[in-house]
Amino acid sequence: MPLTSFPPGFVWGAATAAYQVEGAAHEGGRTPSIWDTFCRIPGKVRGGDTGDVATDHYHRFREDVRLMSDIGLGAYRFSVSWPRVQPTGRGPASQRGLDFYRRLVDDLLAHGIQPVLTLYHWDLPQELESAGGWPERGTAQRFADYAHLVGEALGDRVGSWTTLNEPWCSAFLGYAAGVHAPGRTDDAAALRAAHHLSLAHGLGAQALRAVLPRRARISVVLNPNDVRALTGSAADLDARRRIDALSTRIFTGPMLRGAYPDDLLADTAGITDWSFVRDGDLDVIKHPLDWLGINYYTPSVVSAATDNRPSPGPSAYPGAGGVVFHQPPGPRTAMDWTVDPSGLHELLTRFAHEAPGLPLAVSENGAAYDDGRPDGRGVVHDPERIAYLRGHLAAVLRALEDGVDVWGYFVWSLLDNFEWAYGYSKRFGIVYVDYGSLARTPKSSARWYGEVIRTGRLPAAG
Repeated sequence: MPLTSFPPGFVWGAATAAYQVEGAAHEGGRTPSIWDTFCRIPGKVRGGDTGDVATDHYHRFREDVRLMSDIGLGAYRFSVSWPRVQPTGRGPASQRGLDFYRRLVDDLLAHGIQPVLTLYHWDLPQELESAGGWPERGTAQRFADYAHLVGEALGDRVGSWTTLNEPWCSAFLGYAAGVHAPGRTDDAAALRAAHHLSLAHGLGAQALRAVLPRRARISVVLNPNDVRALTGSAADLDARRRIDALSTRIFTGPMLRGAYPDDLLADTAGITDWSFVRDGDLDVIKHPLDWLGINYYTPSVVSAATDNRPSPGPSAYPGAGGVVFHQPPGPRTAMDWTVDPSGLHELLTRFAHEAPGLPLAVSENGAAYDDGRPDGRGVVHDPERIAYLRGHLAAVLRALEDGVDVWGYFVWSLLDNFEWAYGYSKRFGIVYVDYGSLARTPKSSARWYGEVIRTGRLPAAG
């Protein structure tokens, strides 16, 4: 009989990221991050938008925590701004910066909401990028120092810790494709960045273990790609293998098994000899995890190229120039991403098989739609988002029915916010934000999600 309700104790949450919501970019001693710099390069961010104000969560966090409580959230996944708590990425912590997170965490706990803290969600201090950024080994050690400072300050309050969010985006969108900060297009640098991000995860996890209580849980959050071959041909299946190596196994190999996949090393041999991997690195990276976060939005469909034309512009997949991406069929979100919940089920069952015994969480899942303003009754109707969430939560139920250990689900995002290179043009929130007044209005999806949380069941469609 199909599972119809979520298990008791299942954790329901929402997620945000510091640069996307906090604002207060020049307050409390905060120094610039790579995103502050990137936003000021003409043409890099739609509309010339920046995160200087964002949704002003820095000043309005108490209002936002009340909204979380009203919805019924049991957990809030947020990130710490590295340049807010350790200006320039070196030296002692800024107590003014840490005090903001102490106030936030204390207010969450007062409302019965579990804080789930991410140390790095893409806002590298600009001074570290100026010294070479993630392609340089020293950045990984700087991250470990930063992790120690935050762990020491908040370990008495926070029980669930994440080192990195989506290191694939940091490495390959930031250093290969150049569409995210810092905007570099250097395939060899991107592969070095990927390794040093993984090393930062391992060193950061070690630093946290040294200062956190034994009960604390440490994780990393990945965005593994559910890659599908366009056809069953050998060439298309090989294209799928190449993208799976560059998008997923480049991180799960060292983090879960302590080794890079042989096919990845062969595919990229023309770009780098991987000599930046030193003895002992892989042992550090394979630090025992207490849980693994899976971010999922849409699958990918790939095939082998049928001609020898070069790919237009820089690619986020170094060494995969002969692979073509296709738009999967089906309804699409405002990001032009196909809606396909089956990909979430596939990823959850894949990692239950590849990492048996390791608890999983859906750490991000959600959709952008062109939501209208509040109507005359103050309601923002977003039925497409409700349908998206229903389908993906049904996929989580199927995974639970299959025996996958999924302990929680975090909708992306709590608030409409700064959507990276898209600026403020894409709305992912279950709470509408008027970017002029910064007034918050829960959408109908927030009320729907609250009902799921209250009952532990998916309401009937309609």
